Amino acid sequence: MKSYRKELWFNIPSRRAFVNITREVEACLAESGIREGLCLVNAMHITASVFINDDESGLHHDYEVWLEKLAPHEPVSGYRHNVGEDNADAHMKRQIMGREVVVAVTEGRLDFGTWERIFYGEFDGHRKKRVLVKIIGE
Repeated sequence: MKSYRKELWFNIPSRRAFVNITREVEACLAESGIREGLCLVNAMHITASVFINDDESGLHHDYEVWLEKLAPHEPVSGYRHNVGEDNADAHMKRQIMGREVVVAVTEGRLDFGTWERIFYGEFDGHRKKRVLVKIIGE
């Protein structure tokens, strides 16, 4: 069995964003040479997420609205975590959207369902963060 590991780095200039990272993950898969196995994509920061869904701008807008209702940024004084910080909502948004995804690798390709793509979700931007891509298989 082969193993491949690579870190992808992001520095999102806004507080929140959804970035389609499917091509970067596919490039990792091609570089790995693995044809059959599993691909893990993991946000390595507690205020960022990796998730799978449709790359459709209306859906991304709806996520923004929904997440802000569930874990509003303001008032920052409403969170105990925010003593000296302002990112408690980002931790909660990450919890909702998830830490990682695993995608099957079949015949050297990510084995997606229709319209599925991999996204990096940023909830407390303005600094460098990483995503781990770990692929195992043959």
